[in-house]
Amino acid sequence: MMNRREAFRALARLITDEIVVASYSSAFEWLGIAPRPLNYFSVGAMGLDSSHALGLALGAPEKRVVVLQGDGSLLMNLGSLVTIAAAAPQNLVHFVVQNGTYEANGSHPIPEAPVDFAAMARAAGYPQAQSFADLPAFAAALPALLAASGPVFAALHVTGDAALDYDYRGLYDPARRAAFQAALRG
Repeated sequence: MMNRREAFRALARLITDEIVVASYSSAFEWLGIAPRPLNYFSVGAMGLDSSHALGLALGAPEKRVVVLQGDGSLLMNLGSLVTIAAAAPQNLVHFVVQNGTYEANGSHPIPEAPVDFAAMARAAGYPQAQSFADLPAFAAALPALLAASGPVFAALHVTGDAALDYDYRGLYDPARRAAFQAALRG
């Protein structure tokens, strides 16, 4: 398995003007690595990050939208896979950060983990769905994943390396939301 922080660092090196959607643990980790106005953090929306990303992808088709969703979050809204596949947004890249736990809620294990999320995405109709557990392989595939016509799906088999500071007030600061809105308009 690869380290989540290192996987996010590899992704951050290639992010330019994409919208990045994340919630809970992925959001805190991403914000620490890549603070930027075009980060959209789903407020109190476990399971809805992929739905928010779909709305942004459809509403801003000229922008690439990248979602960093936890495996527990996706399990809470599996129907989003079918909805995203049916809408077929060309500009959506869907990463599921798979660590086998509901991390933000006390790291409780996901029942029957591991789940093959890439197979679920393929069965739902995603034209491309892969899994990565090796950082060099993931880093090498990233340029193609980010450039491909979507929706694109990739499950990232990860471990965390440090306890996260769940500063929800800071993450959901209204100034952060205002900066996101201004960046979309600009």
